[in-house]
Amino acid sequence: MAAEIHSRPQSSRPVLLSKIEGHQDAVTAAQLIPKEDGVITASEDRTIRVWLKRDSGQYWPSIYHTMASPCSAMAYHHDSRRIFVGQDNGAVMEFHISEDFNKMNFIKTYPAHQNRVSAIIFSLAAEWVISTGHDKCVSWMCTRSGNMLGKHFFTSWASCLQGASGSPKCYEIAIWRFFCCYVITLLKLEQNTCSVITTLKGHEGGIACLWWEPIQRLLFSGASDNSIIMWDIGGRKGRTLLLQGHHDRVQSLCYLQLTRQLVSCSSDGGIAVWNMDVSREEAPQWLESDSCQKCEQPFFWNIKQMWDTKTLGLRQHHCRKCGQAVCGKCSSKRSSYPVMGFEFQVRVCDSCYDSIKDEDRTSLATFHEGKHNISHMSMDVARGLMVTCGTDRVVKIWDMTPVVGCSLATGFSPH
Repeated sequence: MAAEIHSRPQSSRPVLLSKIEGHQDAVTAAQLIPKEDGVITASEDRTIRVWLKRDSGQYWPSIYHTMASPCSAMAYHHDSRRIFVGQDNGAVMEFHISEDFNKMNFIKTYPAHQNRVSAIIFSLAAEWVISTGHDKCVSWMCTRSGNMLGKHFFTSWASCLQGASGSPKCYEIAIWRFFCCYVITLLKLEQNTCSVITTLKGHEGGIACLWWEPIQRLLFSGASDNSIIMWDIGGRKGRTLLLQGHHDRVQSLCYLQLTRQLVSCSSDGGIAVWNMDVSREEAPQWLESDSCQKCEQPFFWNIKQMWDTKTLGLRQHHCRKCGQAVCGKCSSKRSSYPVMGFEFQVRVCDSCYDSIKDEDRTSLATFHEGKHNISHMSMDVARGLMVTCGTDRVVKIWDMTPVVGCSLATGFSPH
């Protein structure tokens, strides 16, 4: 079922410890079991499996449970050993796992949605299970009674969900939804009411993942435009930081509060570790102009200036460092600028290129290859372990301590 790859050599990249195979369809979620050599997986093949590491070093399923519908989302709470599984039919099912992780007992079914469940959060303090689905709503249900507490409807379906409990009966969540543009909606949920705090816009592609850091009140979002945005919610000044380094859709995020690092994974198998413990600059807003803001040559829609000067109009570009509208001749050079989040070379105007020093091009992130499709990732930061899974039906367990450090016991706040 699974193979132990090798021991832990000293290196500066993630070390593949084990590879688990056995699912017959895409693995939608995988969760490391804290303080145990075990993994919980949910799959489109309609199974929930608990894999435990045997003396041979291989992982074998100690629990194999078949569901009525494909499993689309999962949330696991280790202290109570409760697991919530969202399904393609819209139901959320709750189970309790035995102390030895060899038995899983059914608790109840929550009729949360009318269509596929896309994300789940469980709040032990509130005894709520919160979920989003393709039926264009977020629902929150009481886990004691199984009753629906409330629903909030959108004009389009939501794909991901993150949040933190403000009090036993109050929960703040961030939801991504698709409606004309790509929007993150911040909601405040209370016992039977819901209010919109604000909406955030910035991505140019569908948002696939969110991560909420409750201490500094930072929200991270990853999207199909291959970028990550950090939203400084706690600063209340609208500050955002752009991170560009992936070459495919960003699928999963995890922020390590103790070391101020962000781990991100993309669908092409890319694994990135971003240093967030540095002073970074906000990327500028792109300026609009009818002519190049360097040489003043008209752009191709500026008919009047083209006629007056008897010249052909030029195509408009933008310098990624200053945001000015420039022509191709005035922005012929490329440069990385990691302090602004550009880890690969981007277009800059000639004057900005000359202002960038060699030390300004020093990378503030490390990039690694997972060598399989990644649609979901989770971490056990106390042990420096990461698990990845995806549509290739493979689950991989990684030792991340060579790239994120070893003293991480208090660096993770699950929610």
